[in-house]
Amino acid sequence: MFVILVYDFGEKRVGRALKKCRKYLTWVQNSVFEGEITEANMKKLKMELSEIVHSNEDSVIVYTLRNTRYSKREVIGVSKNEQDIFL
Repeated sequence: MFVILVYDFGEKRVGRALKKCRKYLTWVQNSVFEGEITEANMKKLKMELSEIVHSNEDSVIVYTLRNTRYSKREVIGVSKNEQDIFL
């Protein structure tokens, strides 16, 4: 599945959230990640994030798409993390 994950963590926890997300997804820009991920790895990522999230201060939003066939990605301005495709 393809996911887009965005988060808003407090300053003290944002670095840990960044490291957790980078293990599974591609960093796009501040607090935004995307990529293909298995259901098992998505469960692991959610579990790891739930260990550091403070539910009264922080938030994580995950958009799940079955595939990218009907989606379009457009960047206006500077692309923070260029994605290279190697064949």
